[in-house]
Amino acid sequence: MKALRLEQFHQLAVVDLPDPEPPGPGEVRIRIAFTGICGSDIHGFTGENGRRVPGQVMGHESVGVVEAVGEGVPGIAVGTVATFNPVLVPDGETAEFAGREQQAPGRRVVGVAPEIVAAFAEHVTVPARNVVPLPAGTPIEHGALVEPLAVAVHAVRRARVQPGDRVLVVGGGPIGQSVVLALQGAAAGGIVVTEPTASRRELLDRLGAVAIDPTGPDVEAQIHAALGGAADVAIDAVGISASLATALSATRLGARICLVGMGSPQLSLDAYLVTTAERELVGSFAYSADDFRTAAAWIAAEPDKARSLISRTVPLTEAAAAFTALAAHADVPGKVLVTLAVDLDPGRSSDAHDHP
Repeated sequence: MKALRLEQFHQLAVVDLPDPEPPGPGEVRIRIAFTGICGSDIHGFTGENGRRVPGQVMGHESVGVVEAVGEGVPGIAVGTVATFNPVLVPDGETAEFAGREQQAPGRRVVGVAPEIVAAFAEHVTVPARNVVPLPAGTPIEHGALVEPLAVAVHAVRRARVQPGDRVLVVGGGPIGQSVVLALQGAAAGGIVVTEPTASRRELLDRLGAVAIDPTGPDVEAQIHAALGGAADVAIDAVGISASLATALSATRLGARICLVGMGSPQLSLDAYLVTTAERELVGSFAYSADDFRTAAAWIAAEPDKARSLISRTVPLTEAAAAFTALAAHADVPGKVLVTLAVDLDPGRSSDAHDHP
């Protein structure tokens, strides 16, 4: 099978790997159709995050068609269009960590664990419990958006967003864009996103958020004016000291702030803005199995918004160039998908995208 392998940092190559073995008991093999390029993949490509190693095949934001089913797998038929939850929990930990699978100490993540040939390959085998079929009528490529939306769903739940809450999102990249959709699904009130890139602000406006340039004058006043007051909740989708400072300063007393961005492993903050104002600061990592299933349902329910999140699709042969461009901060407002098998169920796919 063809796969995109990280040969060394800043160098990817399309290689031939052995076809996978038939799925074992309780397993499903998926022929991959589309895989999204995640920000963590870019940081793995450059070596910045220390969570990818040369020689591995990355990729975890994926969708495809079930092509083989192992023994003891009821209810999943060959030919089913499906995505998969990349968080793999050992059998012995599934009961104890049900509902918080991302916290299981023995978990492995497809696309992160170097020993797993992940989804920038033509075939992936995963436990059947991780397979999530797409609702009928969902364009197949939208399944590659489920994983980043699941990250956003979990962050919104960690922030305990209530209907009508005024919410600030710091950072309007693909995760920030997904957070907007998750907030709309949670019936948030006003949604303001700070984002310096003009093309991303235009996309955020189309999604129904108010986008503000954080490099402009008096950003806090602009946020308050757009929301009609200080934010009740802030979700930091960047994860650096400056973004957290914005989240703290633009929220009301007693506000809830969720840190989901992982831009830096160490942050500095004004502790008094947490203690004296009794703000809550919580972290959010990955998602539970329920978050993932919820994201799949929401993606299916919002096809027009989902479509707007996809800026480009590229074939596997052009994926290395796409990684290089994204690492150089190319002006791509939304998600870039890598096409691995365009012949799969073409009736389920919407028109291809190639937006600047």
